[in-house]
Amino acid sequence: MSRKITFGVLWLGFISYAFLFAPPDQPDTFDLIKNLSTGNWENINPLVIALFNLMGIWPLIYASLLFSDGRGQKIRAWPFAIAAFAVGAFAIIPYLALRKPNPTFIGEKNPFIKLLDSRFTGSVLIIGAAILVFYGLNNGNWGDFVQQWQTSRFIHVMSLDFCMLSLLFPVLLGDDLQRRGWKEEKLFWVFSLIPLFGALLYLCVRPSDQKMVEIN
Repeated sequence: MSRKITFGVLWLGFISYAFLFAPPDQPDTFDLIKNLSTGNWENINPLVIALFNLMGIWPLIYASLLFSDGRGQKIRAWPFAIAAFAVGAFAIIPYLALRKPNPTFIGEKNPFIKLLDSRFTGSVLIIGAAILVFYGLNNGNWGDFVQQWQTSRFIHVMSLDFCMLSLLFPVLLGDDLQRRGWKEEKLFWVFSLIPLFGALLYLCVRPSDQKMVEIN
């Protein structure tokens, strides 16, 4: 119950901040989102481009854990995983509040879970993330980004959403490590404390689920 209350308060606080205390929405926000989504990136700060696309990688990272974790839950994981592509941590936090600890994978993997579970998927994601981070840091304008962060609700909340997803990843990581037979505490902290790339590295090196329970 305390876990549900904690995540419930966190979710309400995050929503309240996003709509009540973050900078105001800007008139060009819709056009900015449309241009970012369609690849029309002319005159857009590369840091914003990189951040926007990294926010598409984070849901895939979470999906790689959620669909296995959801096998042992009373609630379905897939609606939260899909919603995360649109609203990020706003969709992940409710799942974390409703789920229960689940260190065991139940049943057999379907092809989709096998794809998410593969090291190939992790490798593709970490290469993509590295390219985006290099592109943003090498070409971006930090002064312009800070100004947009201070004046644009979209940029402001998207940045905080990125940080929130980084902070929440360890909540699912512990059970996923146990499902794979990894009990070394140092590994947990290595993958948890490195923002984004710690999670991606984990997807690249984690073994297949070890603790599987067959159900008839």
